[in-house]
Amino acid sequence: MKKIYYLSTCDTCKKILKEWEPLLEGVELQDIKKTALQSTDVDIMYELAGSFEALLNKRAQLYKQRNLKDKKLTETDIRNLLLEHYTFLKRPVLVLENRIFVGNAKKTVADAKAALHE
Repeated sequence: MKKIYYLSTCDTCKKILKEWEPLLEGVELQDIKKTALQSTDVDIMYELAGSFEALLNKRAQLYKQRNLKDKKLTETDIRNLLLEHYTFLKRPVLVLENRIFVGNAKKTVADAKAALHE
């Protein structure tokens, strides 16, 4: 499976996708605002990332509004948040067969680009 989960209204996602554009042949793109995450998507990401927490966007407005940083969230709680609203997914997420790259940290973006180049 080669797939990128992103948000089309996110300037950072747009910038990263533009940088990766020449390498995206055969990669499926899913705008998570238009096509909601399904449980199978989240479970595949979990298997590759090792935890739901690794997928959680702690900078999301809803995360802050609900004061979730002050709560002890279980992996099940986080999975439910990811399925509830797209904003809880740290993005972009690139799934390349048995590897995953989550978020927009410079090293993550560079590592993902290198993996796309292989």
